[in-house]
Amino acid sequence: MNDIFHSVFSTQGFVLGTLVPFLFVLTVVVFVHEMGHYLIGRWCGIGVKAFSIGFGPELFGFNDRHGTRWKLCAIPLGGYVKFVGDMNATSSQPSTEEIESLTEAERKVAFHTQPIWKRAATVVAGPLFNFLLTIAVFAVLFSLYGRPVLEPTVAEVTAGSPAEKAGIQPGDRFVKVDGSKVVTFADVQRLVSGRAGDAITFTMLRDGKEIAVTATPEPMEQQDALGNKVKVAVIGVVNNAELGQPRLISYTPAGAVVAAVEETGHVIERTGQFLQRFALGREDKCQLGGPIKIAKMSGQAAKLGFEWLVQLVAFLSVGIGFLNLLPIPPLDGGHLLFYGVEAIIRRPVSERTMEMAYRTGLFLVLGFMGFVFWNDLFGC
Repeated sequence: MNDIFHSVFSTQGFVLGTLVPFLFVLTVVVFVHEMGHYLIGRWCGIGVKAFSIGFGPELFGFNDRHGTRWKLCAIPLGGYVKFVGDMNATSSQPSTEEIESLTEAERKVAFHTQPIWKRAATVVAGPLFNFLLTIAVFAVLFSLYGRPVLEPTVAEVTAGSPAEKAGIQPGDRFVKVDGSKVVTFADVQRLVSGRAGDAITFTMLRDGKEIAVTATPEPMEQQDALGNKVKVAVIGVVNNAELGQPRLISYTPAGAVVAAVEETGHVIERTGQFLQRFALGREDKCQLGGPIKIAKMSGQAAKLGFEWLVQLVAFLSVGIGFLNLLPIPPLDGGHLLFYGVEAIIRRPVSERTMEMAYRTGLFLVLGFMGFVFWNDLFGC
């Protein structure tokens, strides 16, 4: 009995070792996303009926002085803000009859009766707050710990690698990767790691002269910092302490924010690049996981320390924000797409078109969720 209790409730067990870190990561990301919708919606004068973390039966909650029900629900895999006039958790366009069923006071603060700019600002605020959360996390980490970097130099070239075939030699220094200037070895890795199979032009500094070579990165299975097997694109070059000259960059608070904005932009760029390549069948499907994989990674990060768990929050927050901006109803990007069409044609999209789009979009979203669940359980 003691062994069972220890395996479940110890810091190495399921509850404290995996479930609690997972709920922490997911709850923070979802809370910040929904808080973005809530704060900007309230700022725009839109009434809010409910703010929920999770779906399904309510576990506990309370009503604030504005009449908003704040609640925690049994299924902690998401959340929502329900505005006045919303007939469901997706904030899809209500029918004419449903709008007419509202009182005069409710119509004034109902979401769907607001000007386009207010609706768009409220919707985009969720993903935007996700990105701001990532910036905040990186800024704090850079302020506290700085950032270790290596010079973008080549110490060794792997035999038979794309780098060797391209003519890259030990002692060369990376200057640009496909026209993008690089300052650290990490810059080179960032620009290469997601581009397996793409011919990339490298500008190298050799004996005081710049030369251009072309290499095609190959996928290679590696272990990430959390111990997971991941596939990254490499060209087969190695750095070391002698040529890399490791150093720690320290930041002022303002400098940390600037660096955090830049790093968040890189993460957003890599996320979009991955999804684009994934849609074209150029990425390993096992790189994409759902709640089970996130739970596993949360447990792994928690074992390494709280700062690792916070970093996972930052990366997951970007993923959630980016996915929500995809132009698919009922995601935030789908709403923004309809608002854009409405602004162009100067009238709301027809109820029939909206209904068909939401049904199709919901089918795609559920299909995607089913895919990642399958990956988690059986596929990988």
